[in-house]
Amino acid sequence: MADIFEIFGELSYFGIFLVLIGVNAAPILMPPSWLVLTSFYLLDPNLNIILLAVVGATGATIGRYILKKISGLFRKFVGSEQKSNLDIIGDYLNNKKFGYAIASFLFGATPLPSNFLFITYGLMRAKSIGIYIGFWFGRVISYIIMIYFGNAVLKPFLEIFEDRLLGILLVDAAGIVIIIFFASINWSILITQRKLKFVKPKLWRF
Repeated sequence: MADIFEIFGELSYFGIFLVLIGVNAAPILMPPSWLVLTSFYLLDPNLNIILLAVVGATGATIGRYILKKISGLFRKFVGSEQKSNLDIIGDYLNNKKFGYAIASFLFGATPLPSNFLFITYGLMRAKSIGIYIGFWFGRVISYIIMIYFGNAVLKPFLEIFEDRLLGILLVDAAGIVIIIFFASINWSILITQRKLKFVKPKLWRF
């Protein structure tokens, strides 16, 4: 991992931009992008924090766009009930003026992994520029904060997940559970009746 930082770090902001695209285009087994950016900054404190956050957010947004497109190819494997559920969510967000933008901003502005959000967007075949605008602005804000407090945030994170691979696997597993939970909610009843009910949790049909 250190070799990757050194190689792409030599390309300055462009190298960091490429790494962020790759990290965010992958659905699983990738470290949080804020951790990647913070590591680059700690290796080269001469980097401008705001410019680094903008470059990182742009790379992350492009990467998530790629992930969303790839995820959309797997919609045909989604069960009919879950597919209907996802369409209901999409219609609900489409009817809200800034629905997608707000949802994406809330995820982008936190250090929480957003891969499962864009996988869900892909399965929904969501089409809204607000998805990317909200995410980009959220990521710029969160990256500035996380980079600025780099040492204070990075060290406790690495102590919690001393085995980095184990930490990444745990985060990814949590994301998969959330996707299944999200797709198993009966959104029609939740939206119209404000009651939480579930449909059969059969996500894939083979």
